[in-house]
Amino acid sequence: MQALELTLKDEAATIKLGEDLALALKAGDCLALSGDLGAGKSTLARLLRAMADDEALEVPSPTFTLVQSYELRIPVAHFDLYRLADVSELDELGFDEALSEGICLVEWPENALAALPKSRLTATFSHLGDGRIVTLSGDAAALLRIERSLAIRAFLLERGFGHAKRRHLSGDASARAYERIFAPGEQALILMDSARHKPGPILQDGKYYQQLAHLAEDVIPFVAIARDIREKGFCAPNVYESDLDVGILLIEDIGNDGILDADGQPIAERYLESVRALAHLHAQPVTGHISRLRHPPHSGF
Repeated sequence: MQALELTLKDEAATIKLGEDLALALKAGDCLALSGDLGAGKSTLARLLRAMADDEALEVPSPTFTLVQSYELRIPVAHFDLYRLADVSELDELGFDEALSEGICLVEWPENALAALPKSRLTATFSHLGDGRIVTLSGDAAALLRIERSLAIRAFLLERGFGHAKRRHLSGDASARAYERIFAPGEQALILMDSARHKPGPILQDGKYYQQLAHLAEDVIPFVAIARDIREKGFCAPNVYESDLDVGILLIEDIGNDGILDADGQPIAERYLESVRALAHLHAQPVTGHISRLRHPPHSGF
């Protein structure tokens, strides 16, 4: 069984791990929280605050209610099975339904192991002085998502944003994922998570799907095109920090304004300006050189 072992020096580190997990978990995940009293299970359950983007969200322990439900961007059901008399009570609590619609956090999973999904994740806590050790084990696909989220945290730490808050941001039509990054005393930034595509089976003319469909296989074209657009005098996000090989970019947040109004209706003037901008760009040669981007300069703030 695959496992990740992490050392958490204090409660703040535990809360930060909860934040990182909030960006890795998805609907259908069951995370079992196991360990001694006071080892950190309830603190980690506070990942709900990160998922809700509400630091004041009340997250009561469901010791007496057995389950507490939260209607968030992904529904979350927080179960505490300490007082469970029989595993059959899980059906009455709506466990299967909650798991089919969202994420289940389960404290005291030992009281109903036979009824929990085999594909669950388990976070096992133990004391280490004033800190804790947490071992994450279980479903391999979920562990890969968690490893990616932890790699993003390591990237932020290396680039001076280790204490930044990470919040989910709706993605686009691609396979990329986005976050908003809030660092103390700095403007919000956007983190683009776009791991390099793994080649698939050869389909035609010695090429795999991404090559046949002319899809970007890494973040290098994004950086090149953004630079080319800026050099032509148009607005495109600055790339402040990057790891091109891993596929992580920290870029400028250019806001939420779009081409639809508050009622979802097209804003004619913005459509027209978009067409003019595209026509102007199309009439000019591309000046960026992708080969220059292996070590792109950091523009700073």
